[in-house]
Amino acid sequence: MSGVKILDCKHPQRQVVTSEDETPTVLIVEDEQHLADLYTDYLSDQFDVETAYSGEEGIEMLSPTVDVVLLDRRMPVVSGNEVLAEIEERSLDCRVAMVTAVNPDFDIIDMGVDDYLVKPVTREDLTDVVDRLDKIATYNEELQRLTSRKLKRNVLQVEKTQAELDGSEQYRRLQSEIADIEKRVDTLAAELDVEEKDLRL
Repeated sequence: MSGVKILDCKHPQRQVVTSEDETPTVLIVEDEQHLADLYTDYLSDQFDVETAYSGEEGIEMLSPTVDVVLLDRRMPVVSGNEVLAEIEERSLDCRVAMVTAVNPDFDIIDMGVDDYLVKPVTREDLTDVVDRLDKIATYNEELQRLTSRKLKRNVLQVEKTQAELDGSEQYRRLQSEIADIEKRVDTLAAELDVEEKDLRL
């Protein structure tokens, strides 16, 4: 953790924890200040954390740099559902977990969230959900990269002779990239499968 930046002088507790590495950025949107600050404290050692104390502030702080949103569902003025609708409207590429006192009903089936936690939640609950959602995002990105490179390889295999393929440094590099990405995809898939099995226990 390299430092702390204050976002708003009205709310000195709202912090962004900055770091040098590519740590996932988590946006906490929670209108109960003590809970928002508690969640920030839970996560700030492992993740870059931004904290909004209302749905309105949450919408203001949405950006393409946010990887995971932890969103309270029931908030005055602007609800968590409205923040979620804004995320979908902007087509932001982030994962969302509802963290709420509202017990889930069948309406969550059509809700654009990746996970749903019912309060009270522990430090472990929050860190686990952020870890899992970050792995899902990384898995999807790697899978897209793998598909793209395999399609290119398929085109070359159709259009080029085996001798041309064997003599191409670029083709060998492509093959190496495919193998590396496949290993990462397999590792992430195994980790996510383990987590899914843990959830079913």
